[in-house]
Amino acid sequence: SEWTRRNGAAMWDDLLAALALVFVFEGLMPFVSPATLRRTLARVEGMSDGALRFTGLSSMLLGLLILNLVR
Repeated sequence: SEWTRRNGAAMWDDLLAALALVFVFEGLMPFVSPATLRRTLARVEGMSDGALRFTGLSSMLLGLLILNLVR
């Protein structure tokens, strides 16, 4: 139906906009302070798998919380 097509297109627009923002934010640190990024990545390399998983889970939950508040 027309309603499904319009909402489906809007969903893809939102998804692409979110992806574009991910690229913008991911590019900020290497652009602004490459030396700090290198130091941070060296620290991340030394983290255990469990600590990395916890950090990833925390990041996802925070993102879902913010998304829920915004939407």
